[in-house]
Amino acid sequence: MQEASDGSIHVIRHGEVFVITLRGEVDHDDAPTFQAAWDTADHARLPTTAVDLSQLVFGDSMLLSALLKAKHRHDADGRDLILLGPLQPAVHRLLDISGTLDYFTIADTGPAPIS
Repeated sequence: MQEASDGSIHVIRHGEVFVITLRGEVDHDDAPTFQAAWDTADHARLPTTAVDLSQLVFGDSMLLSALLKAKHRHDADGRDLILLGPLQPAVHRLLDISGTLDYFTIADTGPAPIS
């Protein structure tokens, strides 16, 4: 099991699944760290990458763009990208308003949304 963390972005490998956990708020200031997490996941080329968004209370267009690009790369490579929730209201709204909510596989396995 390999593990790394940088504040709001945490990465770990569980067997054949690479997990990126996002906590708190992720925005353009976090782009280099987030890109490093994606690079690590892409380099590992595991069958599945899971992005745990259950503890993320805010994400901006950088997050949306990164998720869409990752989905495209995973699909092209025949790998699965799964978002773990439940999604907090602001994150759900970001995906819903952008029309991308149904584009992703979302597994509600995390804690209940923060009120």
